[in-house]
Amino acid sequence: MTKTLTIVGGGLAGCEAALRAAAYGLKVRLWEMKPARFSPAHVNPDLAELVCSNSLRSDAPENAVGLLKAELRHLGSEVLRAADLTRVPAGQALAVDRTAFSREITAKISANSAIEIIREPYQPPLEVQSPIVIAAGPLADTGIASALSELTGGENLHFYDAIAPVVTFESLDLTKMFFSDRYGSTGEGDYLNAPFTQEEFDVFYQALIEADRSEPRSFEDEKYFEGCLPVEVMAQRGRQTLTFGPMKPVGLTSPATGRRPFAALQLRREDLAGTHWNLVGFQTRLTRPSQAKVFRLIPGLKTAIFAKWGSIHRNTFITAPKVLDPFMRLKAAPNVFVAGQLSGVEGYVESAAQGLWAGENAARQVLGRPLVHPPAETACGALLGHLASERLPFAPSNVTFGLFPPVPPEVPKRNRGQWRVKQAAASMEDFIKTIDFAPSL
Repeated sequence: MTKTLTIVGGGLAGCEAALRAAAYGLKVRLWEMKPARFSPAHVNPDLAELVCSNSLRSDAPENAVGLLKAELRHLGSEVLRAADLTRVPAGQALAVDRTAFSREITAKISANSAIEIIREPYQPPLEVQSPIVIAAGPLADTGIASALSELTGGENLHFYDAIAPVVTFESLDLTKMFFSDRYGSTGEGDYLNAPFTQEEFDVFYQALIEADRSEPRSFEDEKYFEGCLPVEVMAQRGRQTLTFGPMKPVGLTSPATGRRPFAALQLRREDLAGTHWNLVGFQTRLTRPSQAKVFRLIPGLKTAIFAKWGSIHRNTFITAPKVLDPFMRLKAAPNVFVAGQLSGVEGYVESAAQGLWAGENAARQVLGRPLVHPPAETACGALLGHLASERLPFAPSNVTFGLFPPVPPEVPKRNRGQWRVKQAAASMEDFIKTIDFAPSL
């Protein structure tokens, strides 16, 4: 008789977990509440919808998230396969056509005869007598969040994710903008840049800090993730926060002046055709009228048409070190695995990675096999290690080299990136040889 694994949530983590478990010959029941019910941030009925940005960040292995991508590709990640198939030009970053990406994942899941998609909300109480993966995402349904809270003995924590606005390309005034990657050749880059003079920046900055904001709802506490701060929150920390952050001009030369601008905003394409572009790093909680007024002060955006407004939404996660064991199971209910952003990782790639390992271990538990944990020297191991860290206060994190074991002091600083890449590759290879992975790997 074919054994069954239940997975709740059809985001990146849930899809990765489902395909991982199916590779072991399990029957997977994947619960996804769309289109019967949508969260405040979701609009697309497809699985694996990207709601914050279309960028999966750096693809260079000397960068921690780039190294994580390399490991996921080696492990057979379906999320990375889909991302590579639907990528759009974005310099050294991996960005995707978000609609094509979700369709690719949905098609892959739908074509797998071992996976049954149940298009309705999962109804608690959670089944704890057999393995189940909860990958309900940062906007987990109230029922799921309440059930997890009961199992963990405490309330979930909340903070905010913010979505950057998207504008149509045809509405931009390109005479005031230029194409260039940082340190790249003007006219050949994948990014569109809006350069500011100091006077233009002063006007923009003043309008931004005075603009009206949407008020949080009664159940939402304003606890922002430092890696995804609303642009107006950054501005309140001081003028230089923007010019050293999302509006930094470093590595850019304005063709109009032949010099580096005082500040610059970069726009990145949303789709391969380049019909829509998002304002990089400009996630916001401004009201829509304020967004229209303030963001049209950006050079080249005076007549911009906004295809998508910026917004903020609640993000729920558990305090992982207190409630999860090293294999992503609830200590109070070892048959319940938690995957994705709900577990306390941050970012698309990180959610996929954590989902892969949650699916791996949930499948192993169903089959009665030993559970596994990747080595700390790898990007996967460092990321999962963060969820077991006793450092307080616990906060969601992207993968960074700060989560890795220290580099020996004798390794020169200029060689540390390459040293980590070699160590991670060797450790992962040795690890894979010691365990019985599914045939697809």
